[in-house]
This record gives sequence, C-alpha cells and structure tokens, in this order.
Amino acid sequence: MAEQELDMKMKILLAAKKLFAKHGYDCTSVRQICQEAGANVALVSYYFGGKESVFYEIFKQFFPMNKVVDFIAIEDPIVGIRTIIQGVVEIRTADPQMISLMQMEIITITPRLEKMRELVYPLWKKVRDLLEQGRQDGIFHFESLDSTLMFVLGSIFFYKQREFFELLFTEERPDTPTLIEQTTTYVLNALRYQCKGE
Repeated sequence: MAEQELDMKMKILLAAKKLFAKHGYDCTSVRQICQEAGANVALVSYYFGGKESVFYEIFKQFFPMNKVVDFIAIEDPIVGIRTIIQGVVEIRTADPQMISLMQMEIITITPRLEKMRELVYPLWKKVRDLLEQGRQDGIFHFESLDSTLMFVLGSIFFYKQREFFELLFTEERPDTPTLIEQTTTYVLNALRYQCKGE
C-alpha cells in the first residue's frame, strides 16, 4: 500500500476517533468523518467497508494490546495493581479520545460492546484476580469482591472528565506522575493495604 494511501487511512481513523469520542458513534456520520479528515466520502467504503469497520479498526490501531499482555503476566497483587494503575493512567493521559470513546460505548450499552469486551475483559479479569489473590494472601481486606472490583475499576478506568467538575476544584490539575501516585494511594488505602514497616 502506498505511503499516501496509508496516510489517508490514518487521517480517516484519527478523524473518526475524535468524532466518535466527542459525539458518539451513532451521532457521527461518514460524511462528518471524511470532512474532518479532508477525504472523499467514498474512501471509507473503499478502505474499510463502512463506518462500523472504521470503529473496529480504531481499536486495532490504538488499543494498547501489548500493555494488556504485559499486565496479565504479573502475578504479585501489589505489583499488579500498581502497574495497572500506572499503565491505565498513562494511557488515559496519552489518548483521552480513546478512553472517552470506550466510556461512551459502555455507558450507552451499544451493539458494538461485545467486540470491546473481547479487548478489555482480560485486563478487568486480571484486576479481579489480583484483588482475590491479595485477599487470600491477607494483604487486601474487603467484604465483597464484586463491589470492590467495581470501585477499583471506577477509580482506575472511569475517572471522569475534569471539565464538568472544574468549578468545584481549587487545586491545580495534577500532572501524570502525581495522578498515578494519588490514584495508587487511594486504591491501596481503600483495600486496607498496609505496607510492611508501617
């Protein structure tokens, strides 16, 4: 495939990711995507076969599957929770459009959710396994695994857009390392983890 063709495909994907994240899949037309990308409308069908295929291609191109594989390999509950928090916060910071797109799909329970589950469920299952292992090892303390999983996922994956709450804030927006540290501290405190020596 020629470099110019690859460039146009990527422009279409980037435009679609931006618009899907902002307006949602259903409220974004192929025409809007092509307008944003500076592409002919026929190119979506030519390169991808349609809007739904563009959506799935966004996940193939931008979802960090290599990081998920690395996360799944971690056995130690503390190392695992810390590493997943760091990785997810970095991904959220680096590609907020991708996270917004995923959140929108999850909140509205779309027909495309099943494909998304195939990508994200292994990571969410790993978080569940780490929580359960930590509880069995006596380093995490909580009553309900299901509720705790939802609280932890909410803190890590579904951190809401700050803009909506901006009027309530009195502190400067934290940088990525600070946000990683704050999230890690919050989650580990909620799990009643006591670092050895404390």
